[in-house]
Amino acid sequence: MTDTATMAGLDPTTLEDLFRVAGSPGLDRWMDQMRRNGGCADPIHLTGSTKTLDRSTGTVLHHYSTDQEPGGRLRVACGNRRASRCPSCAWTYAGDTYHLIRAGLVGDTAKGIPDTVRDHPRVFATFTPPSFGPVHNRLDNRPCRCGTWHPEDAPELGTPIDPGTYDYASAVLWNNHASDLWRYFTIYLRREIAKHAGLTQKDAHAQSRVSFGKVAEYQKRGAVHFHAVIRFDGPDGPDSPPAAWATLTLLSKAIRAAARRVEVTVDPSGPHPARVLRWGKQLDIQPISSFGQGEEITEQAVASYVAKYATKAAETTGTVDHRVGNKEALLLLGVPEHPRRLIEACLDLHPHYPDRKLQDWAHMLGFRGHFSTKSRRYSTTLGALRQVRADYRAAQERRERGLPDPDDHPEATTLVVAHWAYAGHGHTPGESWLAANIRRDIADARETARQALADLQAQEGDTA
Repeated sequence: MTDTATMAGLDPTTLEDLFRVAGSPGLDRWMDQMRRNGGCADPIHLTGSTKTLDRSTGTVLHHYSTDQEPGGRLRVACGNRRASRCPSCAWTYAGDTYHLIRAGLVGDTAKGIPDTVRDHPRVFATFTPPSFGPVHNRLDNRPCRCGTWHPEDAPELGTPIDPGTYDYASAVLWNNHASDLWRYFTIYLRREIAKHAGLTQKDAHAQSRVSFGKVAEYQKRGAVHFHAVIRFDGPDGPDSPPAAWATLTLLSKAIRAAARRVEVTVDPSGPHPARVLRWGKQLDIQPISSFGQGEEITEQAVASYVAKYATKAAETTGTVDHRVGNKEALLLLGVPEHPRRLIEACLDLHPHYPDRKLQDWAHMLGFRGHFSTKSRRYSTTLGALRQVRADYRAAQERRERGLPDPDDHPEATTLVVAHWAYAGHGHTPGESWLAANIRRDIADARETARQALADLQAQEGDTA
């Protein structure tokens, strides 16, 4: 249960609480709860009870109450997508995002996407912000503008060469309006498709659909950029083949033309001038290959990449993952200079653009959109994936309790009466340490299983 070597470095408060938890009578059940929620870093505490009744006779088939749980509480996973908040729940979220994106690339009949979607034209596009001033970077064949060849882990990478001339106000306003830029892009994309196809918008819409799944990522300089899978479908979405004119080349040209058209105007306010926000010049569009073909990226790589960044946010730039009340707090929190200046710019701009809620989203460097989104017909939904998991666990629970399965016994109708109440969240210091160890053990077991599967597949490939 515990590792003496790692316990030696614990502070006295955590160590004392750890011994308290270890000596408590409900330790085994608490550990079981933690394993079930993957070692969640901030579990939700619930109190309450459930009764499973035979609807026809009123007989109680099963009764559960949290009165028998440690501390009278049931601890369930928090479900937070951020790896900085809860690595366990973020791993689950990343897995769901992976399957959502992958289903839209290779198809999955169980998720309502036919296998033929693999034959549809699709690209992986990266939309970047413009420059707000020169920053330290790594170039392939020449040193940075500052004259230095920076190593990969150089802390100055992404920070302004001259902070005094860097346009911090435009940078955070761009982040703040990034979702609007994307919304206008999707509108213009449909218009450009019709234009390049030589059709009216009505005719183009009747013959084709465009679907997408995207994720936001922060660059080292603190600016948001979007990675998007964009796919051509027929008039009925992924269930129908695209028209003959709906080619990969036409899609790529339409994406570039639509991106160039997008503009969002920010009105002047106080000392701040009017600004016209646009996408940056670096628009990368790569065709997605069903199988590795050199320069083309594969479906597996795209789904993995999107899932990876779905669990990250602005904290990757050195900022914090919670709201900041004032500038003084930034010094106490030890936020590095560049993200600190971006946050300060949000706080300074808030009185001039109150409807943009820059103060509330200062810790996100102004960005207030969803990190992963998709069009309705791209693929399944995260909610549907969660429901499948919940149904599986419910069926597992019925088997363990000896309750009838509605699929096997349609005549056996049951009624579940439940009452739940929120009772808090989180861990004590000792519980937090134990949960982190459980989470690490689960992650190690997953990696061992993954490596064993990879070794087995490699052996089968050698045999073939």
